[in-house]
Amino acid sequence: MKLSDIISLLNAEPLNQFDPDIDVVNACGSDLLSDVLAARYDKSLLLTGVTNIQVIRTAEISDIKAVVFVRGKRPQDDVISLATKLSIPLMTTSNSMFAACGILYKNGLPPGDVQ
Repeated sequence: MKLSDIISLLNAEPLNQFDPDIDVVNACGSDLLSDVLAARYDKSLLLTGVTNIQVIRTAEISDIKAVVFVRGKRPQDDVISLATKLSIPLMTTSNSMFAACGILYKNGLPPGDVQ
């Protein structure tokens, strides 16, 4: 699924500049970054309420292609700057994690492969 589709489906607001044609193959939703690190998420979308710098480091290590912050949360400027430097697209949506994951699943984005 393209990031442009995700923006549309979740009524998401981009937080940095990125190519909306980037594809993600699956999604995961978690506020426990250790769970994200323990699983296998290749070319995935991460949905989270965590807005600190560690979410960007986790995305980098886990080959997460983009991050959506749920519940209208917004990271601070240093988090956005690091994500931009690492070419990790960031978005925010007012949807809860449950609703956002459900919307994406209903529209064909499968869950990631949890090990």
